[in-house]
Amino acid sequence: MATAELTPAAPAYAPPMARPGYGKKSAPDQAPRRAGDFAHLPEREASVAAHIDRLPDGAAVDIKTLARELAAYGQQAVAKALENLSKSGHLRRFREPVGTQWVTRTHFSRTARDDAWWSHYLNHDEAPPTKAARSEAYEALAAVGRTAPRMTLSATECAQLEPLAAEWLTRGVTREQLTAALTSGLPNPVHSPGALARRRLTDKLPPEQPVRQPAARIMECTACRVPGHPEALPGGLCRQCRGEERPLGPTVCSEAAIHAHLAQVRAAVRDNRYRP
Repeated sequence: MATAELTPAAPAYAPPMARPGYGKKSAPDQAPRRAGDFAHLPEREASVAAHIDRLPDGAAVDIKTLARELAAYGQQAVAKALENLSKSGHLRRFREPVGTQWVTRTHFSRTARDDAWWSHYLNHDEAPPTKAARSEAYEALAAVGRTAPRMTLSATECAQLEPLAAEWLTRGVTREQLTAALTSGLPNPVHSPGALARRRLTDKLPPEQPVRQPAARIMECTACRVPGHPEALPGGLCRQCRGEERPLGPTVCSEAAIHAHLAQVRAAVRDNRYRP
């Protein structure tokens, strides 16, 4: 009886990965993946977006790598598709610190986001809170009555006291500590829970804590990678890449040109040739 030769299984596809700290990073708070996520995009952009969406975080998403992965499109086509995906709100490029160096990462969102969303994400590294969601301070106040029924606050009182309670939380106080401050040593009876809560939130406000600065990040133009403020990069693109004329004004020198000029000034000072 002849022995059948077994064909070895093809290895699982492993996408090219970028250097540590680089590559794709998924934006938070995305809708679940489903068919037709990119049906609103042209065919090329939809194909590139679907490919990036399937890649794991840290995968290489530079133009050359994507062009090798997507045989139907060359580098110019991929570059243009990335620009259009940026305009559509699906990706942004941020320059951010990793250890002692700055790296560029492509942040991708399956769910299209507007410029305001990306600006908030750039500065806070998290999705903006939804308008329907109650703040942590409001929820903490609303829950006080479960610990001490005599201190049950109405919805109106919770809304009025919300800024005071929020200030406590920004100063490092936990919800449990806030509740304890409002419920310990209560008089009997409590005639006005709202007035008593306001008095305690004002009189017992803890000192401010040292502010921890978040890691800085800079948004880049998706096309040419020039850094800029989010308001100057609508759609993730700079004025030149959007096809708009540059406003008249002082020329922006490159970092290399600035260093070269400073070297000339220092040399002139050494030679006693420089006069302010």
